[in-house]
Amino acid sequence: MTAARVAAAVVAVAVLASFAVAVAADDYVRAAARETVRDTRDEHEPSALAALEPAVRGYVDAVDSQDVNALVSVFAPQATVNDTGRSFRGRAAIRDWARDEVIGGRLTVLRTTAGPTGPTVLLRFDPKGFMAGFRARYAFTVEHDAIIRITLRYA
Repeated sequence: MTAARVAAAVVAVAVLASFAVAVAADDYVRAAARETVRDTRDEHEPSALAALEPAVRGYVDAVDSQDVNALVSVFAPQATVNDTGRSFRGRAAIRDWARDEVIGGRLTVLRTTAGPTGPTVLLRFDPKGFMAGFRARYAFTVEHDAIIRITLRYA
């Protein structure tokens, strides 16, 4: 093997190794691995669900029970939802958004990370009418036991 080929092989191995380390450390990969070994893929991760504060747990429970009124009730009156760049402010706008895009879907909590103003939740969401869902991170801001902001991003 020529010196150039050996050097190219060494570089390729180093690049692949650094990529593997970065991917292995990602919470998405860890959550996906846990998800594949669970008996039922549509069940919430028990420890992640248990770590949710009441307002956020109310959001999850409302989606599970397909109850738009319960979902809206966990928000402060002037709360904001930022759904991948689209903004909905106030309970009326959040109700319309939830009715059209959330209620009827399936939300599965995979991981919860505590933050200073509320948790970030890694989840899988299967919208109504779709055959497969997608992973997202929902960053919640909670004050006085009410959600004042959620920022939704694809994971």
